[in-house]
Amino acid sequence: MTILLAVFAAVLGAVTGSFLNACIHRMPRGVSLLNPKRSFCPACEKTLPWYENLPVVSWVFLRGKCSGCGATISFRYPLVELLTAGVFLPLWLKFGFPLGMAYFAFAALLLAATFIDFEHFIIPDEITLGGAALGVFLCALIPELMGTASRWTAAGWSLLGALAGFAAVFLIVELGKIAFGRIRHRFAEPEPFRWVCDGESVTISIAGETMDWRDVFSRKRDKLVVALEGPALLDGETISPRRLEFFYDRVLLDGQPRSLESISHIEGQMSSVVIPREAMGFGDVKFMACIGAFLGWQGALFALFAGSIVGSLAGVAGLFLAKDRAGVRLPFGPFLAIGALIWLFGGALVFDWYLLLIAGLVGSFF
Repeated sequence: MTILLAVFAAVLGAVTGSFLNACIHRMPRGVSLLNPKRSFCPACEKTLPWYENLPVVSWVFLRGKCSGCGATISFRYPLVELLTAGVFLPLWLKFGFPLGMAYFAFAALLLAATFIDFEHFIIPDEITLGGAALGVFLCALIPELMGTASRWTAAGWSLLGALAGFAAVFLIVELGKIAFGRIRHRFAEPEPFRWVCDGESVTISIAGETMDWRDVFSRKRDKLVVALEGPALLDGETISPRRLEFFYDRVLLDGQPRSLESISHIEGQMSSVVIPREAMGFGDVKFMACIGAFLGWQGALFALFAGSIVGSLAGVAGLFLAKDRAGVRLPFGPFLAIGALIWLFGGALVFDWYLLLIAGLVGSFF
């Protein structure tokens, strides 16, 4: 029976991973998980029959290609299914019923957030805020998640964990905004800039680098400042302000506001630019609330510190592995997820050891 339950946990993980693949593909693109109900090929939109939707097996049988159009099916699909199975199995072996079932839901949230964040640099609210609400609910339903027999106490600890996780990362974001909130570039020679709205997307190009407008701004008060070198063109009209101050929805021409909704094109030469930036995305703040709701305040803080260490190591590795030695952009959400999983599989022992070490050092000092 023990072996059968372990096999069931692994199979359940693979099946859950298949559903997570749908979430990873659809949620960032605003596609409903209920319509269409059946899985489909992203290239030709062919509805997949059940025998082409078996976790891992179908991908191997089809040799990673759609049977309809022959398009390549990303290796991410079997990878997510295998990872989910690989996480569900040890969770079941370590926690059993009912804790293991609750942690299945938590692990699914972590995996979905990880792959969405890697691909799109966002974590949807359905995962972060919805996950936080689910964590509080499950802790009230299974108070053992918070190490107590009282449902009300467990729900209270879960809420405290969500608030602690949220507050800790929110403080980091705000302090990071003060310390690293702007990037200033001064150019030895005038460089081109171009702001374009084509009806479907809005982009800005600075010295040859193009960015999505949404990626530049994280809050309404953020401002991008361009110091002009000579006149510029605004929808074909020559303008001569000394600087342009861009907000998300408007631009100031020497202090005179113009709605960006009425503009399709601005370009010119610039001598300097100031770009807003975040130390961390706000999705990570909400993601920490989800982690804290499941793990409590100790688990949330551990996930933050462990994720920071793992993320720092990955960043250093990326710096040396990048061909241009300029480093790579990495989302933080996946490393928070890794920190949360480390906590589940033994982080509490590390946390207790660290507290004893600190207590011993303080005691010897005084």
